[in-house]
Amino acid sequence: MTSARSHKESGPLRRTGRAVGHALHKPFTAPAKGIRKATHAHGAGESGLGKLIELHAVNGAGDVMITIALASTVFFSVPTDEARGRVALYLAVTMAPFTLLAPVIGPLLDRLPHGRRAAMAGAMLARAVLALTMSGAVATGGLELYPAALGVLVCSKAYGVVRSAVVPRLLPPRFSLVKANSRVTLAGLLATGIAAPIGAGLQTVGSGWPLYGACVIFLGGTVLAFTLPPKVDSAKGERKAQLVPPHGVAASRSESGRGGKRARRARRRDRNGEKRPGLRSVGPSVLNGLQANATHRALSGFLIFFLAFLLREQPLAGQSAAVSLGIAGVAAGAGNAIGTAVGSWLRARGPEVIVVTVLALALGVAVLAALFFSTIMVAALSATAGFTQALSKLALDAMIQRDVPEEVRSSAFARSETVLQMAWVVGGGIGIALPLNGVLGMSVAAGILALGAATSVRGLLSAARRGSPHPRVA
Repeated sequence: MTSARSHKESGPLRRTGRAVGHALHKPFTAPAKGIRKATHAHGAGESGLGKLIELHAVNGAGDVMITIALASTVFFSVPTDEARGRVALYLAVTMAPFTLLAPVIGPLLDRLPHGRRAAMAGAMLARAVLALTMSGAVATGGLELYPAALGVLVCSKAYGVVRSAVVPRLLPPRFSLVKANSRVTLAGLLATGIAAPIGAGLQTVGSGWPLYGACVIFLGGTVLAFTLPPKVDSAKGERKAQLVPPHGVAASRSESGRGGKRARRARRRDRNGEKRPGLRSVGPSVLNGLQANATHRALSGFLIFFLAFLLREQPLAGQSAAVSLGIAGVAAGAGNAIGTAVGSWLRARGPEVIVVTVLALALGVAVLAALFFSTIMVAALSATAGFTQALSKLALDAMIQRDVPEEVRSSAFARSETVLQMAWVVGGGIGIALPLNGVLGMSVAAGILALGAATSVRGLLSAARRGSPHPRVA
């Protein structure tokens, strides 16, 4: 009798407990389900692309946490003149060795095609350990911070190279490579936007807390990397691509000798006796598109460093330094997100024309910013630079997809990313060295874009008029 009564009483209590637990659980599970639904849409879940999208979002969130911690130490914590010296030292100590290491990363990872999941997990785990290492040095800003920062850069580059090689393996049916790349990139941008205020909040607690947050995020990414499908580790049919002209001096030297010719003819044929695609050239469209993209990336590096110091010393009219930097940063981020979304919609329609159009747009806005320097023009140039960089990069992806044979496409992506990273470093160095004059800075930005237009537009327009011998990929 007593047990029956207690059972009746426990029933409502149990239901109430379940309801309360569900109510507390829902705010966390509902967004997670929504994110999973978005990342796995249109066949991305079945192909494994959804997992890669989530992994890249984790990567973006962890990177921005480290960026916030380093910026607070190297940039915000000291007077402007000293900050310029620290940032220059940061670029010299980290980027100079990185310039030597970056070209090696791609070929090295090409030799490990069957361990891509392990490589991405290793890059995540290494950054988790390095974040903890930096947490002790970030408060003092000592020189021991720089080797750890270099390690983070190298690991981030290694992850990016492997991700570029993985994307073609995870394409859903009727999915273009440029659309897949835009989804992956957009996920990283959204994660960065969400993690940035969290990192800023952690920074108020202590200088090392954003790095603790980065460590936790990267540990989660280490586990997530191993959830990618096994086909990620497949390298069937892949070979190396070289970003060099087809009839260069190196080519003529390497092709000398009768025995070498016979060996090369044998290598060009597969097991069925069919001729394999050549590897000596990625085509003029890709090379000119890469030059244009290097211009956008150099502009990005220049604006980041130049505006950071300029707006700190000379805030926009009526605004504080923090608000001025926020305006430029939000404008650039919004432009980048919009460019990525537009690129997904445009897909691969006339990529040469897209590259030329956005380069002309960026040049026009830079000229206007130099002539009419103001808060509005700084925000407009920041947004335009973000928009054009994102859209131009997606157009370059489309050209690589269209003109580079599938067997060497992943390798071409890896090498193009190295070139773009170096262009960003050059632009950043110019931004640090330039006197803090707004009109002068905007004029230099216009000059960078004009130089890029002079070296790439003619070739792109010629290629667009000739058309491609390869079918365009939608």
